[in-house]
Amino acid sequence: MRFILGCILIVLCSPLFAAEWEKVTDNLAKKEKAGFGGLCGITIDHSNGHIYVNISDKGIYRSKDQGSSFSLFSNEVKGRTEWPGCMMFDPTGKTKKLITALVYGSSILLGDDEGKKWKLLDKKSSHIDWCAINWIDLDSTFILAFKHESNGMLLLSNDGGQSFSELGKGYSSAWVFDNKTAVAVQAKTKEQSDPKMMRTTDSGKTWTPAANFTTPALPQWKEGKLYWIVDGGVIITTANKGQTWNKLCETKEGKFGPVFGKSSSHMLVLGKNGILESVDEGKTWNTAIQLPAELKGWSSLTWLDYDPINDIIYVMKMGSELFRMKRKN
Repeated sequence: MRFILGCILIVLCSPLFAAEWEKVTDNLAKKEKAGFGGLCGITIDHSNGHIYVNISDKGIYRSKDQGSSFSLFSNEVKGRTEWPGCMMFDPTGKTKKLITALVYGSSILLGDDEGKKWKLLDKKSSHIDWCAINWIDLDSTFILAFKHESNGMLLLSNDGGQSFSELGKGYSSAWVFDNKTAVAVQAKTKEQSDPKMMRTTDSGKTWTPAANFTTPALPQWKEGKLYWIVDGGVIITTANKGQTWNKLCETKEGKFGPVFGKSSSHMLVLGKNGILESVDEGKTWNTAIQLPAELKGWSSLTWLDYDPINDIIYVMKMGSELFRMKRKN
């Protein structure tokens, strides 16, 4: 393993976004008679800026006009999302594949931006916080899924989700690179005081330590590299499927991200005290953008996404409204 020391957090004078948050959804969940959790997830199609939100027990709703209006996209995805990243589009940009993991409701679903045809995975993949699939393969066979409230239980599938087996407890997050290679981060617990990032190259049959990092956050993919915020707010990267990791920079307070703009140089990170922005891949960071007062600070269920087409930040947490902030003119 080799680590390259990255840059230290440098705070600049002011954020590049407007000072005011705008409420977008305006009681959408209440109007649609949502189940517990209300508005419980968001993802942005970064190719066109379309917003997709999950309304608990009602389905996914879409806006094509930056949140001015929403309409039902699919009512097949019924249940509740919770964990940031459990609903996402193909981050490679090569397909329009959309994946959704639900903590309550149906099992994992795979669909696309049309929402007309969904693949429902095995019933063992219900009650799931998130899942990791091989985005490169349209018929991904290797899948990892994290069981909700099950002491870090990681599930494994090698048949495209037709069946799942228990890999073991004590995990927190993971990523699948291809149908043989993946990394899974162990959680720090009383029984596991020295957690590792574990790596497999044989579809999960065997695992070996790859790095000494731990984090509950899910990683982010951009332009052939995987970026991961680990405990302590450090962003690490790999370009060789997790074989080696580089320390890119320190954010000190980063909890989720980075969420990217049009290139990997533009990064947004959700921190304890707001949203940090860098336009030089973490070399310098702007003053934190404070979260909407209605969110009452950061929590593990706070979602952040960004529309690079229209230059808009979106933020919410389970049960809140959706808020947006546009770039200053």
